[in-house]
Amino acid sequence: MQAVIFDMDGVIFDSETLVLETWKETAERHGVAGVEQVCRKCLGLNASASKQVFLAHYGDDFPYDEYKKEMGALFHERADGGRLNQKPGIRELLIFLQDHKIRTAVASSTKSELVETELREGGLLPLFDAVIGGDMVQKSKPEPDIFLKACEVLAVSPKQSWVIEDSYNGIRAASRAGAVPVMVPDLAEPTEEMRRLATYILPSLVEVRKEIERLLDM
Repeated sequence: MQAVIFDMDGVIFDSETLVLETWKETAERHGVAGVEQVCRKCLGLNASASKQVFLAHYGDDFPYDEYKKEMGALFHERADGGRLNQKPGIRELLIFLQDHKIRTAVASSTKSELVETELREGGLLPLFDAVIGGDMVQKSKPEPDIFLKACEVLAVSPKQSWVIEDSYNGIRAASRAGAVPVMVPDLAEPTEEMRRLATYILPSLVEVRKEIERLLDM
């Protein structure tokens, strides 16, 4: 194992729950039905791909940018300043990897500036060797581009890199990159496809650390 690459939303931070909550509040204000179903289709996608999912569902005249801005204001009102809840075990896992000279990166569909801000406010940025945002690659997950970019920046081989993901599109992307896909479920429960594609499905980051410890001791 040369590296561990983390998705951010739903893996490092409990942010997908807050995204869903703020989208539902925004939708209710405007009488928009079925937004939870649409949001779940967007898990793992970048901003432009998510917009297309919304427009495909609600029509081209749907005021996505206006509603997204409103939702974003609600999200940041509740999350900024380090208030975004971290997933149990993330800090301990990162310190463990650092101690064992295993390189780390974040590869998130979120814009890199926002990724760095949230990691910095959460006190986690110094524990990562690289940050790759969705604006740094052309194609969104489920294409493998973001994980291949992370491996390139870290100067590691994909096949010797674990990718920690919670979304279906993230696991698909990790598999296509030739990395070791590890699913830690958040909003999306494992399906038969995920069981086929993921090398490991583990219930928490605490169990991820235990599994890496076990492998290093072999």
